Formats: sequence, C-alpha cells, structure tokens
Amino acid sequence: MNHNTARHHIRPMWVSGFIMAVAVLFAVLTPAAASAARLNDKIENRPYADLRRWHLGFSIGVHTQGLRFAHNGFITDDGQQWRAEQVNYQPGFSVSGLISLRLNTYFSLRFSPGMMFGSRDIRFLDINNGTEERQNIKSTYVTLPIDLKFAAQRVRNARPYLVGGVMPAFDVSKKRNDLLKLSSSDMFITVGFGCDFYLPYFKLIPELKFCFGLRDVLVHDRPELADDPSRYKYTQSISKATSKMICLTFYFE
Repeated sequence: MNHNTARHHIRPMWVSGFIMAVAVLFAVLTPAAASAARLNDKIENRPYADLRRWHLGFSIGVHTQGLRFAHNGFITDDGQQWRAEQVNYQPGFSVSGLISLRLNTYFSLRFSPGMMFGSRDIRFLDINNGTEERQNIKSTYVTLPIDLKFAAQRVRNARPYLVGGVMPAFDVSKKRNDLLKLSSSDMFITVGFGCDFYLPYFKLIPELKFCFGLRDVLVHDRPELADDPSRYKYTQSISKATSKMICLTFYFE
C-alpha cells in the first residue's frame, strides 16, 4: 500500500466521524427544538433568568480526540520510511462545571473547568514495504476553557448562540514508553454554536464545539529509548503533531 492509498483510506474516517457527531447533535436537538416550539404558544419559562449577573451549572458530553501529523520524510539506514495516521475516532466522555458572568444583554464570559477521557488509535505505515504498527494513546485531560458567548435575542423559550475562546488542557494520565509520546499540556482555540432551551426549572443547553490545537504536542527528545533505539524511528519520522477535537456537550444551568 502506498502513501496515497493510505491517505485516501484514512480521510473518510475523519469525515464519517464528523458526520456522526453532527447527526447525533441534530438527533438530540430536533425533539428539543420541537418541544421548545410547542412551549412558544405558552407563557415564557424563567423570564428573568438572563438578568442575573452570575450563572452556575454543570455539563456532561461526548467528544472525539484527533491528531494531525506533519512528516519530514525521514528514512532509516535500512530503507524504512514511516508515516503515522489516525485510523478511527473513538467517542470519549467529558464532565465539567460551569461559571458564567453576564456582561450585557448579548455577551457573557464563561468558565467551565472539567475533565475529558478519550483515546486515539494510531497506525504507523512503512510506505516502502507496507509494514504496519499500531498504538492506542489514552488521555485524561484536565481542561480550563474560557469562552466568550454571543447570544441572539430570546424567542420565547429558545435562544441560539455562538461561542469562541481558548482551552488550556493538561493530560494527567500515566505516560508509557510507547512508540510515540505526547506532551502533558496543550492549548486549543475553540469555536462552536448551541442553543439555550428554557425549561420550567432549569436551562438545557446543547452545544457543538470544534477545538484546534495550537502547539506541537509530540515529545521529540526520547532518552528513555536509548536501550531500544529502533523504536525511536517513529518519532524521527514526524516533524509535528497537533491536536483536534469535536465536542458535543449538554449544559444544565
């Protein structure tokens, strides 16, 4: 299998993962939106909720963790040329708190510290002879997202919004001397959208967010592999690795 064949085989995995996340979002939003539409004919729920300066809550959600690799064309002494690709996107679980500060009618500042549990299945392919190796990288992130939320005008019991911000993340899982080793910290820029649904006793807020890593998370210096230098070739073949995530989150406020 050559590199082009491998690349065209992997790309649909990412597309299908994205489509799956969006499909799940709309599968959840459709009945909620229908319920909100029915409530539009009735009195508004919690009409003064948005006038409070501080809002507290929590969230649960699912997400996919991804890695994007940049290769440098490194060839070993015996002619091996390795490339890394993520072959599938497994759903992970997330939970967080929520502290929101109302700035004015349309803007609010949101802080939602939490934890994300997930994994990435990586395949290494020697493009010269088709040999494969695999590694599953598990991560447990402590995340500290700070978002600026812009909400549209409320229409009865629904209020759509856009959100964007930054998300520092710290991987607290135990590191192993595996084929690749990732840094324990990362920084993401995030963009997304969602909708506040005003229920009689609380707000239900489904949100879809896209997270893009800003730094190289691959650990290039691997002194622990001095006793087994043949395993260092996988790291030597990669010039940069950056993270990406798709997060589907349900806030309760």
